[in-house]
Amino acid sequence: MSVHPPRRLGSRQTVSAVISGICLLGISACGGSNEAANAGAQQQQQAPGMQAARVEVVTVEPTSIGSVRELPGRATPYAEAEIRPQVTGLIESRLFTEGELVSEGQALYQIDADEYVAAVQSAQAALARAEAAAATAGETAKRFERLADINAVSQQSYDEAVAAQKQAEADVGIQKAALSRARIDLARTKVSSPIAGRIGRSNVTQGALVTANQPTSLARVLQLDPIYIDMTASSAEVLKWKQDVSQNKIRTVGPTSGRSAAVPVTLHFEDGTEYPERGTLEFSEVSVDMEAGTVIVRAQFPNPDNLILPGMFMKAHFAAGTYENVYVVPQRAVQRTPQGDATAFVVGPDNTAVVRQLTVQESNGSNWIVTDGFETGDRLVTSGFQNLRPGAPVTIIQKTDAEMTAMNGGQSAATPE
Repeated sequence: MSVHPPRRLGSRQTVSAVISGICLLGISACGGSNEAANAGAQQQQQAPGMQAARVEVVTVEPTSIGSVRELPGRATPYAEAEIRPQVTGLIESRLFTEGELVSEGQALYQIDADEYVAAVQSAQAALARAEAAAATAGETAKRFERLADINAVSQQSYDEAVAAQKQAEADVGIQKAALSRARIDLARTKVSSPIAGRIGRSNVTQGALVTANQPTSLARVLQLDPIYIDMTASSAEVLKWKQDVSQNKIRTVGPTSGRSAAVPVTLHFEDGTEYPERGTLEFSEVSVDMEAGTVIVRAQFPNPDNLILPGMFMKAHFAAGTYENVYVVPQRAVQRTPQGDATAFVVGPDNTAVVRQLTVQESNGSNWIVTDGFETGDRLVTSGFQNLRPGAPVTIIQKTDAEMTAMNGGQSAATPE
């Protein structure tokens, strides 16, 4: 039996067959990958449209809330007296302890009084001499009057005697005034406090020479209870407040200018600590500082423990009036457009996102006071709106109505009394 060897293909045919197989495999692979990519892209495009955003909402309701103003201020004493000498002399002694409380009329310094004692004694002697001369002139005038009745002296002599009497009486008056002035100067050698308060450090020591009405004070006495807080408000802010009042955006109680003692004021120190006492608004300045463009608003506070010292920087809060039928919403729920307009998302009846244009009046702590843009019962989106788009479906995962109710209830009490 003969064996035939296998038929060998030509080299060209073999190469062509291999290349054709590879191409077919590549085409099928490329086609499969493109289909998978297209399917994935379609799924990615369809996913945002199909999946609802998870958001938290609060239900907004109109309320009334105090228009709270926060202003920086400086403490100033209720009364201040600079102690200056009214007579010239050497300081004989200091009669107070620096930093203590002094009462009205309390002696603070003693000036050497020897010279003024001598002046009083001299004035007393001059008065006695004048009174003696006046008595003599009076007796003379009486005798000349009797003699003139019987024509024993001339009328001219009588008139001269009467004139001498009146001149002597005038000299008595002059000497009495000189004595009173000498006694006043003697009393002024004891320098007293014109007001009650706390006295500071002494600018002079024993033995120092002081002069009457010198420009440098001996010490200062400050009345610190009560104490004033002078707050600084920009004229634009005051103007806006008055415009809001005139347009009935703010309801006020009592006068809108001048003294408004019924308005309570709270105070905070620089470190944020709240001052335990409550003050009252006193008045606002009647003119604007031309250089700074500000207006001074003054409040009065009790200061029994002298916690507030003159010159301290403070922050004061008071209600300028009441906003009625407004919405108080968290600041985190309000966004700003590139133009600065305020917007917020609410959940529509079909559970889709709706954009609202808001009119923000002012801030109130961590909230905004919104006067327009909401309707009663709107469900405001407070979280989860970062990637939210108008018309997108939403899923409400949590309602924080209790938080909103507590916030509105607490804020609505901040109204002027």
